[in-house]
Amino acid sequence: MCKVHLFNDDCLNVLKKIEDNSIDLIFADPPYNLSSENALTTRAGKPVKCYKGEWDKIDDIFEFNLRWIEQCVRVLKETGTIWISGTLHNHPIIGTILKQLGLWIINDIIWFKPNATPLLSRNRFVPSTELIWVASKNKRYYFDYEMARKLNGGKQMRNLWEIPAQRHKTPHPTEKPEALLERIILIGSKEGDVVLDPFMGSGTTGVVAKLLKRNFIGIEIDPVYFEIAKKRIEEEKPIQQTFLNFL
Repeated sequence: MCKVHLFNDDCLNVLKKIEDNSIDLIFADPPYNLSSENALTTRAGKPVKCYKGEWDKIDDIFEFNLRWIEQCVRVLKETGTIWISGTLHNHPIIGTILKQLGLWIINDIIWFKPNATPLLSRNRFVPSTELIWVASKNKRYYFDYEMARKLNGGKQMRNLWEIPAQRHKTPHPTEKPEALLERIILIGSKEGDVVLDPFMGSGTTGVVAKLLKRNFIGIEIDPVYFEIAKKRIEEEKPIQQTFLNFL
């Protein structure tokens, strides 16, 4: 039976207590620093303020990212990988930090959402992608190439992933689809491995890790979202319409 450890705390406080070289896979979806009282987005077809919460308002985004990534690198195994999701607002900063820390950058994955939320403004293109850095400490990282081929219908998997955005199962504004995490966890880890999510949010990583028989460590600073994630992971709801159906 897999082990699940959940922490309602700042990720730095918890990461500092985790043993060196003990984590097989890290998926991080850190704050993008997008929240603004003046900016607008759409929700259910209606304009709303682009305010995700106090956790998404950061004064020094570079220093913030540097500190948590340093700790993640410390706890990551020599054969492990770290996957960091972002947008143009933080993606370049993350890449700079990974290079600064001497990590081996494996890929930058483009997650294309064909059903992305439309824009209210008419002065730019509709953002339809998120970007995921994949990195390791060296070139001896674990990567299940055959699994990637199997998930991709027997063909080599490219770094452009078309995965539709899904209707959220929780109130969390940046909830990731289970299909995305399923692909990452299946390719980047084995059964019994330890998966860490330092910004657990709605708990998607934990749900998928548990269903795929991985051990999981999840950290979430917001007490409301922590309780939502905890309940969701404990219930271990079945994954619907995901890549597992094609195995």
